[in-house]
Amino acid sequence: MLDFGSLLVERGLVSPRDLDEGKRAQSEIGCSLGLALVRLGSLAETDLVAIMAEMWGLPVLASADMPNLATVVEALQRTHSTVEWLKAREAVIWFAPPIQTPGGPSGALNGASDAPERLHVAARNPMDASLQEAAEQWHPEPAQFYLATQQTLETVLVGLDAERAAEEEAIADSQDSRRLREMAEEAPVIDFVNAMFAEAITRRASDIHVEPFEDRFIVRMRVDGILDQWRMAPRSQFDAVDSRIKLLSGMDIAERRLPQDGRQSIRIAGREMDLRVSTLPTTWGESLVLRLLGKTSALPELRQLGVAEDHQLLLDQLIAHPNGVILVTGPTGSGKTTTIYRLLSQLNDGVRKILTVEDPVEFALPGVMQVQVKSEIGLTFAAGLRSMLRQDPDVIMIGEIRDSETARIAVQAALTGHLVISTVHTNSALAAAPRLLDLGVEEYLLADVLRGVVGQRLVRRVCDTCGRRVVGEPELEARAAAVPGAPRNTEPLWREAVGCAACGSTGFRGRVGLYEVMPVGGELQAAIRQRRPELELTRVAESQGYRTMFGDGLLKARAGHTTVDEVRRVVGG
Repeated sequence: MLDFGSLLVERGLVSPRDLDEGKRAQSEIGCSLGLALVRLGSLAETDLVAIMAEMWGLPVLASADMPNLATVVEALQRTHSTVEWLKAREAVIWFAPPIQTPGGPSGALNGASDAPERLHVAARNPMDASLQEAAEQWHPEPAQFYLATQQTLETVLVGLDAERAAEEEAIADSQDSRRLREMAEEAPVIDFVNAMFAEAITRRASDIHVEPFEDRFIVRMRVDGILDQWRMAPRSQFDAVDSRIKLLSGMDIAERRLPQDGRQSIRIAGREMDLRVSTLPTTWGESLVLRLLGKTSALPELRQLGVAEDHQLLLDQLIAHPNGVILVTGPTGSGKTTTIYRLLSQLNDGVRKILTVEDPVEFALPGVMQVQVKSEIGLTFAAGLRSMLRQDPDVIMIGEIRDSETARIAVQAALTGHLVISTVHTNSALAAAPRLLDLGVEEYLLADVLRGVVGQRLVRRVCDTCGRRVVGEPELEARAAAVPGAPRNTEPLWREAVGCAACGSTGFRGRVGLYEVMPVGGELQAAIRQRRPELELTRVAESQGYRTMFGDGLLKARAGHTTVDEVRRVVGG
């Protein structure tokens, strides 16, 4: 029979190299091999628990079947045990009727049945000798043991700890960096942060927000653009968690008075991830926002991003220009960078010289020279762009046009034969032209070099598991039919969000892009030369078949990808 480590390798859960590192860590920190692998980020705890359950023949306790806090407090009083003793063994105990099958009804766990009671013990390591011995002393009948993940146990252990939180003194802000580092290296802190990352991956979260308050701190996760609370914990634990996150991202853990930014590559449940962290000093401590960027070998195709066929044709025509400026607009987190990277990949044919200046570089493009902005040493967008022009490029990508100097250099680069692709923050695609004019670019120059503008937003995609088909309102059908580029003779598939386990009861899973793409030429060029406002530019564009983001969203709602309410939430209309 295979030993535990060999079984993990055979199942493909860890590599032989990970196993060797785990054994070294096991001997250094004095824990089980499985826990060492979890703390190294080589193994997901859910996979570890599944293997242990198979080997030991024990049921796995789900979060929904955990006992309530009052039941556990009563068990502590009856057994004369303490919260510290349970936390040290990462276990929860309670008295209730026997449970015949794993994941039995929650009522039985909380003593709702009249059947004879039994001692129940849930732990990360139910085979712990001290736990087994104590269970024999606490109750004459054999205890029923369960395996549980740290995250599952924390739902009760944090509640027990919170009862004493008001009596504990907050860790002083003046603690030196050595003490903070020691706290960050403690096993419960490592487990908390690892569980946070694992949950973020499970939920497909793009960002994690860690927010301190007077008597607690809250962890929230942004999933498909919406923030949702994951965990609340006592304020006394915050400084250690804060220090752990800052250590992982390469920040100064002793500096709490000034904002900081950090970036690091980490391993979570066997996956390589790029971690970007921003801290901001607030009244009750540092607010942290963590962005998780998965390392992937392939960019999604434009159609996977939600670009319609007619828009894809327009984008292909725009990047076919040998020179000029192409602008992509939208708020932070709307997918602009992903769209631009996809366009650069299409241009990256081995013949063109492509240079980018970004803040930060979010994805490594093979064959493309990418420059990271470092404002603290004077390497700004404008400075990087000036240097790029001496590198004989064919295509230049500027992460963002933020100031008049960058705008003017970008236009000059386009005038001298380069294709420039960049982003600006505006509410619509056609607002990009007035924005560059406001930054000091001359009207006649902008009209000559601007090849096209693209606007985009992200809306949540209706869950394929629970999305329910509905009959579209006649008014919506009429508006969708009037949208430029609307498909003819196709059956509508309007849907509404319902909610199920697959989508976390939100009704949505994943996101899809809404786009507006407009080549600039003829009448639009003349309108830009005359410095016409955005409203007039839009009228000119609509006369040429321009489809607004709301129109694109209406077509995607009609096709069943999203809902009309979701489109209105994001773009209005």
